Amino acid sequence: MIKSFSLFFIVMLSTQICFAKANPVEMKLSSPDKQIELQIKVGSELSWSLVQSGETIITPSNISLQLADGKVLGKDAKIKSTKRNSTNTTITAINYRKKEVADNYNQMTITFKGNYGLIFRAYNDGVAYRFFSTKKGGIVIADEQANFNFKANHKAWIPYARDPREGDKFQTPFEIIYDQTPISQFYPDSLAILPLLVDLGNQKKALLMETDLEDYPGMYLGLNKQTKQGFQGVFPKYPLNERTGGYETLNYWVSKRADFIAKTTKSREFPWRVVFISKNDKELADNDMVQRLAAPSRIADASWIKPGKVAWDWWNNWNISHVDFRAGINTPTYKYYIDFASEYGVEYVVLDEGWYKKHDILTSSEEIDLKAILDYAKSKNIGIILWSSWHDLDVVKEKAFEKYAAMGVKGFKVDFFDRDDQKSMRSCYDIAELAAQHKMLLDYHGMKPSGIQKTWPNVLNFEGVKGLENVKWARDNMPPYDVTLPFIRMMAGPMDYTPGAMRNATRDNYQPSNSMPMSQGTRVHQMAMYVAFEAPLQMLCDNPTAYRKEAECTRFIVKVPTVTDRTVILDAKVSEYLVTARSKGNNWYVGALTNWDARKLTIDLSFLPEGNYKAEIFSDGINADRDATDYKREEKIFTNKDKIVINLATAGGWAARFEKQ
Repeated sequence: MIKSFSLFFIVMLSTQICFAKANPVEMKLSSPDKQIELQIKVGSELSWSLVQSGETIITPSNISLQLADGKVLGKDAKIKSTKRNSTNTTITAINYRKKEVADNYNQMTITFKGNYGLIFRAYNDGVAYRFFSTKKGGIVIADEQANFNFKANHKAWIPYARDPREGDKFQTPFEIIYDQTPISQFYPDSLAILPLLVDLGNQKKALLMETDLEDYPGMYLGLNKQTKQGFQGVFPKYPLNERTGGYETLNYWVSKRADFIAKTTKSREFPWRVVFISKNDKELADNDMVQRLAAPSRIADASWIKPGKVAWDWWNNWNISHVDFRAGINTPTYKYYIDFASEYGVEYVVLDEGWYKKHDILTSSEEIDLKAILDYAKSKNIGIILWSSWHDLDVVKEKAFEKYAAMGVKGFKVDFFDRDDQKSMRSCYDIAELAAQHKMLLDYHGMKPSGIQKTWPNVLNFEGVKGLENVKWARDNMPPYDVTLPFIRMMAGPMDYTPGAMRNATRDNYQPSNSMPMSQGTRVHQMAMYVAFEAPLQMLCDNPTAYRKEAECTRFIVKVPTVTDRTVILDAKVSEYLVTARSKGNNWYVGALTNWDARKLTIDLSFLPEGNYKAEIFSDGINADRDATDYKREEKIFTNKDKIVINLATAGGWAARFEKQ
């Protein structure tokens, strides 16, 4: 009898276990407008899928955190509690392309047995999820499983992680171009960086993103080799040993990695995994997901943070002329840049590579009298920003910030990160916090934005873009790239593309030059970038001599604000053209860009408030297809009842300032 009962109990228990595994818990979370639905399944595996307006976008995609001790957070998960809440509020943005950001979402927090959980959010234009751990002693994460499986083999814009340093795919400057290809043709031995764009058809697109990347490695994407219709997350392992190397030994390479990607010491939340959904390309270029999801500002009073434009030296190779001193990395040259900045209303001058002795950021080179430069800049009301490699600053950061803040330096351009493992990302936040304590600005190079620009708003810009510096040595196809970036890379955050070339070339006339560089496309193409590109700290890449020769173009550029109250995308098609309007106070600014195709567009001025507006307009000259410097300037009066037909030359542009009368 006892044996029969025991057998019966075992059979019943086995049946219950099999039943539980065969019938996972299914939950749904809808967006406020009910058009987007997140579907979550919790069972032997943990997965999510995404449906919009009844159409499946993401098919079931498994997610988990795999710990170094063998446990998998997400495998055979047992729900402890579920909490739902909704938010409909407005975020006041700091140094952004709009003053206010609508933050309207439904949220579901699932807490599992085992001291971990998941937060899901559904917005009207996308979804996001993140893991969290409540284990007080911390955990060691061997790997993270993140999948994005699409329903079909869609076309995608793939930003492959190119130019690996030391043969390591995870050591990259994040300067990418986009390959347009079906997902299935993703190179199997390659990785892509984020954001990554997928064309869903019927004008709809999905942008894969991440944010709030604090003390955690960045996510790369590889092909899901089983479905060949999706992507899976790949993460750099934690650095164990590092050494200097690379160009002028300015990099800090990883020479040995651990067998885990991250370790924590306390309970914490992990980065957001994000899918933004747009119904058309105008929506795609007006994506606020990073501002919504990144951690709030940790600077109580950010009024000391002054965005603005910067007279930059390195791109133009210090090639000023008509002076009575030898131009170069020396005190007279920088005084000349300061004079130019003061004359034209440019807020900052940067001293780029070469101002300090090799690897010793605390000591100026013999040709630089830093105190004299700072004193002269102060007398002209110009701020000075200093360049440094990440390694050279990091090893003496406390001394450097204390010394240079006391001398009156306004910030640092920190270069050659070229990594986003956990250690380098932790350093980004540590440097930002220390800089904020000394009220100093930052511009990160060799690094893509990750949400830190909201959390530490003294970080005003990032490179992580194949910007204008590349025309000094490469023949990359820039104009199509210029009208792709605003839809993909720029949606992660501001980008230090460094526009402003006054030497402009057609496709046939362009040639790389280090000392006398030129841009691809027209003069007004360059000018329109100051409206189209988000960059709270925006460079003027050419030299003061060139800008003085082209005074009316220069004066227009410096009038365009680097942060604005509103942004409206007037017309757009990814990789083809973009028309952007921004406002600051009562004035509006419009910039239009095209790829190599000349085109005619109509700008509807209904975005303007009531009243008359005096417009200063720069358009491509009638001969800009032969001489890319050719442009036409005119002034006219408009109201919001008017429409303007504009003609963009090949790789052309159009730029205007509308001043309220």
